[in-house]
Amino acid sequence: MAKKSVITEAQDIQLAIELIRLGARLQLLESETSLSRERLLKLYKELKGISPPKGMLPFSTDWFITWQPNIHSSLFINIHKYLVDHASVTGVGAIMKAYQLYLEQVGHINSAEQAVLSLTRAWTLVRFFESKMLSTAPCSKCGGHFVVHRLDLHHGYLCGLCHMPSRAGKTKKAKDLAIEAVAIEILL
Repeated sequence: MAKKSVITEAQDIQLAIELIRLGARLQLLESETSLSRERLLKLYKELKGISPPKGMLPFSTDWFITWQPNIHSSLFINIHKYLVDHASVTGVGAIMKAYQLYLEQVGHINSAEQAVLSLTRAWTLVRFFESKMLSTAPCSKCGGHFVVHRLDLHHGYLCGLCHMPSRAGKTKKAKDLAIEAVAIEILL
């Protein structure tokens, strides 16, 4: 049996605490730390005061392609790519930092609950990029880079901001429209 390091366990606990505060699901915690499921459950209940949500993690790339999620996913993945390329941050640390910056940009500095993109979906998005299921393509009109299925044809691609669906924005609050405006500025 391998000897457990107290320092490594403390680092895993600190990482789990930060991930839980950002809204991570239990499966993400199990994947990114070496803590037992029982320990993570206790930690989650202690921090949140409730049991973690049950159910499967998102497993389809299609959610990231729909109109509003695509804008938010594109914003996040561009921040993540910038951090990996220019700030020498990798792994779950890059996902956490990119997600914190994403929350700041969409106006949810202290609350991930109202954000369109959850930390778990952001983590899944990065995994889809790493497995080459998704990539980004430049919009032929605005030049921003948006999340697309990797094997689709992208010649003449128009993003959801330049070519909005007819029903887009009709059921959204004015606050959501402001978020999309911020996303346009950042993606350009």
